Amino acid sequence: MNNFIFQNTTKVYFGQGCVKEYLACLTKSSVTIMLAYGSGSIRDNGIYDEVTGILWAAGKTVVEFPGIMPNPTWKKVQEGARLARENHVDMILAVGGGSVMDCCKAIALAARYDGDAWKNFWARPSVIDVEPLPLGVIVTAAGTGSECNGNAVITNEEKRIKTGQDYPGLNPRFALMDPVYTFSVPVRQMVSGGFDTLSHLMETYFSEPDEDNVSDDMIEALMRSVIRNLRAAVRNPKDYTARSNLMWDSTMAENRIIKLGKRCDFQCHNMANQLEAYTGCGHGSCLAVLQPVYYRHIYRDGLPKFIRFARHVWGISQEGGSDEETALAGIQALADLIREVGLPADLQELGVTDREMLKEIADSCVISTGSYRRMSHEEILEIFRECFQGKEQSL
Repeated sequence: MNNFIFQNTTKVYFGQGCVKEYLACLTKSSVTIMLAYGSGSIRDNGIYDEVTGILWAAGKTVVEFPGIMPNPTWKKVQEGARLARENHVDMILAVGGGSVMDCCKAIALAARYDGDAWKNFWARPSVIDVEPLPLGVIVTAAGTGSECNGNAVITNEEKRIKTGQDYPGLNPRFALMDPVYTFSVPVRQMVSGGFDTLSHLMETYFSEPDEDNVSDDMIEALMRSVIRNLRAAVRNPKDYTARSNLMWDSTMAENRIIKLGKRCDFQCHNMANQLEAYTGCGHGSCLAVLQPVYYRHIYRDGLPKFIRFARHVWGISQEGGSDEETALAGIQALADLIREVGLPADLQELGVTDREMLKEIADSCVISTGSYRRMSHEEILEIFRECFQGKEQSL
């Protein structure tokens, strides 16, 4: 294992009924709470009534901040920060999935910071020298794992940049995770979130070191869990066991534990982020399009790990096959899963129709230093073009 320092300050309350049981106690020291959420689905599924009922019964002043969009924008962050300052908010309560949680982390910092928060914290890593507003989260959609880290991925629409930084100071104080709250998420969104979790796991797994280490063993178990429970949840979206496992898989993928001692290759996430910044396409679906093609580009550079992936995660026997054939069989099993659960397999299916803009997007991508082979912008463009027309057609 490589050297590491570990910290995670978020306290998790997991299980059915946890919001009713703990929310009032967790907010007792706050007077004015900003209730932040997305498009309003929590009003339709009863979560809004449950949460506000608890807060009002406890005598809280509730300032609402709705309308947080997928791929939250810096403009929306600034709007929330102004609202928090004007109303002297002393706690933010984010109710939603990763976009809501990420936006609220950024608001918690921007509301307390007098300078240019984008320039000083998102455009480049820095050190937080202010105390962010306290933040609690109620998770309603699994996938990003944002509930147990300080990472906030934000899109600067003017600069066409989607990026994130992980600051331990932005970790939520608490996370309330009731798997039943995810039941109303549409199946397509649930599947997309599940693949995002799988992508987080793979991008940590396919990186150095490759010698025996605890992180890789844990990641293999988590990948098998995501695959098994994603299939079960597609068959029965109200399967509590499957949905609760997927929820905790998501948290485990991004609470920093499995990253300990690993370099991490998040090249696919960097590529997906810029595709999303330019086109607005969905995150998990975008990753599903990119990942198999990207891995076919780099598998020879990390061949032993790709063989291990095929054998330990997909149960593929190496008997009678070459090392390369085994590695490619694992990547094909991933591509088959993507089709099986109904995710798109190329960019056109995802809704990206302008082939000419792919070069500009490729040139804007950050190059990962953790990849088995360092990408060039030219190769990223090649991957985009293969993803645009479908890998089989491009061969």
